[in-house]
Amino acid sequence: MQLFSSSIGRKIVMAITGQCMVLFAIIHLLGNSTAFGWLTGGLNAYAHHLHSLPLPLLWGFRLGLLALACIHIWFGIQLTIENRACRTQQYAVKNMQKASFASETMIWTGALLLLFIIYHLLHFTFQVINPETGALINPDALGHPNVLAMVVAAFQNVGIALLYVGAMVVLFLHLSHGIQSSFQSMGWSNDRTQPCLIKGSTLGALFMFLGYAAVPLIILVRILK
Repeated sequence: MQLFSSSIGRKIVMAITGQCMVLFAIIHLLGNSTAFGWLTGGLNAYAHHLHSLPLPLLWGFRLGLLALACIHIWFGIQLTIENRACRTQQYAVKNMQKASFASETMIWTGALLLLFIIYHLLHFTFQVINPETGALINPDALGHPNVLAMVVAAFQNVGIALLYVGAMVVLFLHLSHGIQSSFQSMGWSNDRTQPCLIKGSTLGALFMFLGYAAVPLIILVRILK
């Protein structure tokens, strides 16, 4: 299909898959925020409701998200290689538009996020990192996996908490350029709307950073125990 074979088509696919993953990240952030108690039963209740979904639905969602991530990563690598190959004469015909640090490091922030996601899954989903504090073997008073206790135990460790906060800095950099770039790839950007999209992308990425970083930091300073 031309959508997958042309550079423009791959950019559109990257934009769509990226926007889908941003939507998931927002939903996941709302789930994480139940650690602050706004949902009855808090984080444990949220996790219990989530894992009470039918297994085909739960795993279908997980596999769909994995497919989106793989497509996004694969086309990201391809487009980065193509772009660098086209820069062999970049000093002969130089684009005067100044590139941002976030735009220049997209492939690296993406790679770091991939490594972090693998670590995060091993840590909190599969619970093979620090299994002694895992939720599955430490039920709460209702007999459900004690996800909150697992998260608190993890983020009371300075190294783990700072690792997660550092990963959220990387997420901020990736999203601050990626969001506005996706709109541009979809053809929804022009000279009039571009400044607003750039500001909106930065604010959106900042919101995600603050929301995700709040949990490990608040636990680290013992506000949430």
